[in-house]
Amino acid sequence: MNWGDILTGTLRASVGEQAIIYALAAIGLNIHFGYTGLLNFGQIGFMAVGAYGVAISIHTWGWSFWAGLAFGIFGAIVLALLLGLPTLRLRADYLAIVTIAASEIFRRLMGATKFRETTGGADGLSGYNGRFRELNFIPDGEYGFGPWRYNSGELWELVVGWTLVFLAVGLTFLLIRSPWGRVIKAIREDEDAARALGKNAYWYKMQSLVLGGVIGAVGGMFWALAQANVSANNFNPEPTFFAYVALILGGTARIWGPVVGSMIFWAIITFTNEALRSGIRADYVPDWLMDRTQVGTVRLMLVGVALILLVIFRPQGIFGDKREIALEAR
Repeated sequence: MNWGDILTGTLRASVGEQAIIYALAAIGLNIHFGYTGLLNFGQIGFMAVGAYGVAISIHTWGWSFWAGLAFGIFGAIVLALLLGLPTLRLRADYLAIVTIAASEIFRRLMGATKFRETTGGADGLSGYNGRFRELNFIPDGEYGFGPWRYNSGELWELVVGWTLVFLAVGLTFLLIRSPWGRVIKAIREDEDAARALGKNAYWYKMQSLVLGGVIGAVGGMFWALAQANVSANNFNPEPTFFAYVALILGGTARIWGPVVGSMIFWAIITFTNEALRSGIRADYVPDWLMDRTQVGTVRLMLVGVALILLVIFRPQGIFGDKREIALEAR
């Protein structure tokens, strides 16, 4: 087994494109679930709205790059309002059902043949990120050290992505330590008590849903621009639960928890994937036990076992605080 290549891939993945995307998605979920107590099972829907918003507006409608970004954010706000208006006065599980259903409906619509001219159908859209590439001010060449070596284009994506993550973290930090943040944490702990103090819990929860959804949409837009392709198959429910794993791993209701959790999660995913494949190639893993086609499933099983152990022995996550979580109260 080539442990050098395995460790190199693991370290690159910890700060790579996927870590950025899921860090943004998990930051949005942290605002929803960690600080407000909203159970959103459809964060991928907000990511899809952001991704398709920028892709359709630029590729199909011929809008400018900046107008496409604004449209993606506007779409996330509209989606949050449509989901929140009928559900936020009800119990948390209604929001969970509505969000996961809405994300699936949107994904199916984007992949439908009837809308192929606009959305690209099952094939999706590509070739719309030229302006994003043109904004790259980094000269051609190789940059970095050790396993973190990147060409100009790769480094540009990482610079933009991590800048967005740091901005989202900074915004969360300022909001949670403001009077607004204290109110939403009070709603999470005891909504009736917050209402008794004269706070409009419904309106605060709506604001939280919009804010977390917009941050998730920004993650979707970065995904679309970095990969230069959007397809309905990319936006199945699985990424939402990956984002929850990252959030729980790092620590719910912690400012840096989603970011660190996403980095660790993708490092673990990459390490198990590369180690299993290398073990199969070196005949350390017998064919009767596992073949290459089963690696993807087995690595998720191993991550699932690790998550179960984490929830049992440290439910607050690596950096979390038990005083900040009350799962039974949600």
